[in-house]
Amino acid sequence: FYKSIPGTEKVKIVFGKTYQLFAEAEAGIITSGTATLEAALHDLPQVVCYKGSSISYYIARMLVKIKYISLVNLIMDKEVVRELIQGEMSEGQIHKELDALLSDSEKKQQQLSDYQELRTKLGGKGASDRTAQAMLEVIASSDRRG
Repeated sequence: FYKSIPGTEKVKIVFGKTYQLFAEAEAGIITSGTATLEAALHDLPQVVCYKGSSISYYIARMLVKIKYISLVNLIMDKEVVRELIQGEMSEGQIHKELDALLSDSEKKQQQLSDYQELRTKLGGKGASDRTAQAMLEVIASSDRRG
């Protein structure tokens, strides 16, 4: 599918090496989802892009009231990464935002600084292990109570 997109003849398409790509890339154009959070946790400056059918987007906006679409911005409750959604997402806008991340060291540094705050908010290193341990303790105590 990707090779059928015009202009990708010069692009190397890689699968199954997400974290290696995060480590080697200077910036990313990321679709919304867990990839935005993963990119942030790997200190990859990014712009988030999302475009779906107009009807689906309109219905979703009517049913779900959220300020942001990316997990990074939702967790931080502020715009850390620029979101280009529906009509805002164009080749020109993507180029503008990506260029700003690659050439504007202040914008890039602010994003990286916000990523540090994000890590703290998520509980820092070992948070997943601590959460799993706490869950096991709750399960064990409920088993003892019967």
